[in-house]
Amino acid sequence: MTADSKPFLRVVRGDPGPEEVAALVAVLTARARAAAASPDGAAPPAPSRWADRSRLVRATLAGGPRPRGPGAWKASGLPR
Repeated sequence: MTADSKPFLRVVRGDPGPEEVAALVAVLTARARAAAASPDGAAPPAPSRWADRSRLVRATLAGGPRPRGPGAWKASGLPR
């Protein structure tokens, strides 16, 4: 068998119908076209701040120590 005569897809288990195979081929074709259309070296977009899980990590002391003691509640709302 040469490289050109090997099948692109091979069903390992199950008995997919023609519709299922056609859906798989359509998805793979769409993904290949999207990859070909993107410029080379383009990084995937960064996740939105809402989806970024690093926001769940506690804040460090990079912004300065958090106010403590009398008047801390008032100082916590002031800009740094």
